[in-house]
Amino acid sequence: MGMQCHKKIMRGYKKPTVSIIGASGYSGAELTKILLSHPSVKLEKLYAHTQAGKKVQDIYPSLDTDAVFEPYNGETDTDIYFLALPHGEALSLVPQLAEAGKLVIDLSGDFRLKSPKEHSKYYKKDKDPDAVLPYALPELFHDEIKQAKAVSNPGCYATSIILGIAPLVKKPLKNASVKSVNCSAISGISGAGRSGKVELSFSEMSGNIRAYKAGKHQHTPEILQALDTDTFTPSFSFMFTPMIAPLVRGIYTVLNIQLEKHIPVSQIEGHFTDFYRSAPFARIRKSMPEIQHVAYTNFCDIHIAESAENGSTVIISAIDNLIKGAAGQAVQNMNIMLGYDETHGLL
Repeated sequence: MGMQCHKKIMRGYKKPTVSIIGASGYSGAELTKILLSHPSVKLEKLYAHTQAGKKVQDIYPSLDTDAVFEPYNGETDTDIYFLALPHGEALSLVPQLAEAGKLVIDLSGDFRLKSPKEHSKYYKKDKDPDAVLPYALPELFHDEIKQAKAVSNPGCYATSIILGIAPLVKKPLKNASVKSVNCSAISGISGAGRSGKVELSFSEMSGNIRAYKAGKHQHTPEILQALDTDTFTPSFSFMFTPMIAPLVRGIYTVLNIQLEKHIPVSQIEGHFTDFYRSAPFARIRKSMPEIQHVAYTNFCDIHIAESAENGSTVIISAIDNLIKGAAGQAVQNMNIMLGYDETHGLL
């Protein structure tokens, strides 16, 4: 039934309709902004629980719409659904929508991990072993996304980190396999969602930076799984330390990678360029990436900063956590699922 719906949209009988469940959060607002200007879909309903009944512009004055947030009551009258809900809330909704023949892009972590044990460990919620969707990182899994009717959008940290490592792990340079990865990544405060937590207030974060969940962040198994280490015990050692800084948006990642032997920076750059040749949003940069270079865009900027004689290599990547790390990537995935150019409505 889902594939029939997909084919019907592709034949161009109508402009596909799109709705967002969980539209009042930061990712939902970014989705709304992108989809309002997307030339090939029609944004239909904006569902929200706590903000139901309020005008969208009362919450987000910059959004050019007269829409009102509505409560979601199980409707399935839209062609495509984006779910931008807190972790745990999509587990029951996605199967219902997929069964109704809808295309679904879930932005939560509910369907990312194949292992129920790992999911329970990191998300503190149990789930069915079958509750897994194709992992929708376009640069690595384009074909799987194209064939899917429901996908799981990657996390923001995971997107930045995976794209900075993948060419060296998925297609290793000759005699230069990865031995270890030590990753530090800084996130803007919007990555924590639209909450009123004291520790995220201006008074607490201005002029401040702090690490959290060191070595046990929920994106760790997601990263290892995407790099083809389904047992979560990779052949290389992996350490991830996330940090939060007084930025509104952005993920800035520093990857210290130990290779088996020294590879010149120019050779690594060429390898990354070839690997991402068909990936329009992965940019290999000669200069050091900055958050301001990728803010409000769907790009991931990657720079090979250093390659020492002992095989130690430093790679920097930067994304906008709300766009490439969430809403923009979700629309990129929708484009692929519908057979559009993946940059459609994003450039």
